[in-house]
Amino acid sequence: MVGPVRFYFEDVVLHGVLDTPAMTITETHVGLYAGLSQDVPPEPGLVPELLPLCLTPGLGWRVNQPPLAVMAFMGFEWEVLHPVRVGDTIHSRSRTAVKRSMREGGVIVEERQVINQRGEVVQKGRFTFLVAKRPS
Repeated sequence: MVGPVRFYFEDVVLHGVLDTPAMTITETHVGLYAGLSQDVPPEPGLVPELLPLCLTPGLGWRVNQPPLAVMAFMGFEWEVLHPVRVGDTIHSRSRTAVKRSMREGGVIVEERQVINQRGEVVQKGRFTFLVAKRPS
């Protein structure tokens, strides 16, 4: 039996850049998010600050690459630079900033940006993962 295809530590390219497809944020996205989180935007037309952060991993599932074989999510740092509005089209860009091998896996640090339709970086941060090495 063959398991799902995964992207292992050895497959990650240091300083490699990956862009996701774009999506337009709608009132429906904001309403669903607010209903789950109770995080309501401060004024109509604005997107809650954490919604783009929540959408970036989902955008990553839309790239033409198998999912990363993550063993543990170790943490993140995140910064909101500009407000995002309903109707903005965003995509995510990630760059592998650190790749450190360990015994059965390795630490990967991704620098991630959320970019709007005007090419402005509206949010950015770093995600740290423990990623499995390819089974022998």
